[in-house]
Amino acid sequence: MIDSSSAETGLAVLSAGRVVAESRLPSQRDGELAKAVRRLSSPQDLTAVAVGLGPGSFTGLRLGASYGVGLALGLSLPLLGFGSLELQLARARRKTIAVVEAGRGRLYWLRAGPGEVAAVGTPVQLPAGWPLVGWLRPSTQQAVTEAGRSQLPEAELRTFGEGAGRVLEGAQELTYDTVRLRYMQSLGRSQP
Repeated sequence: MIDSSSAETGLAVLSAGRVVAESRLPSQRDGELAKAVRRLSSPQDLTAVAVGLGPGSFTGLRLGASYGVGLALGLSLPLLGFGSLELQLARARRKTIAVVEAGRGRLYWLRAGPGEVAAVGTPVQLPAGWPLVGWLRPSTQQAVTEAGRSQLPEAELRTFGEGAGRVLEGAQELTYDTVRLRYMQSLGRSQP
């Protein structure tokens, strides 16, 4: 699994829903992504490739998805897609709001619960009352704190790989030429 939508890229190798190996690295380091994947597993041992479809960083999403598509295509493996906000929600052990950088001081967010729809807004526009989960740049984390919102500490969350195992169950199978990433303009709902 590859999710490069945030300030950090998460990688995980799963077998029968269990985490075999996982890693996190700073996002948008395209040369590091292939090396990190090779450190986790031999490509020939993979049986499928799953990529985060966003929303998230424009460049980060393209790097992770293009690498994942190339890996799946080159090895003739199934390609799966999952939502980056849903993955962050899957890391939480309680009700929370998943956040991912949207650029220009804004965040994509999704509150846990049935029927909830992803939105985009500034830190002060985030719903109050629930803690946040997501990997943010230090400047964004500071803006979130200044807006009076708290973020769950990593120690209270499932690892990236554990969250990945939870969203993999509902991941959609994609064809190599129909990967559609979700950016701000395609999200559909904005907060005033």
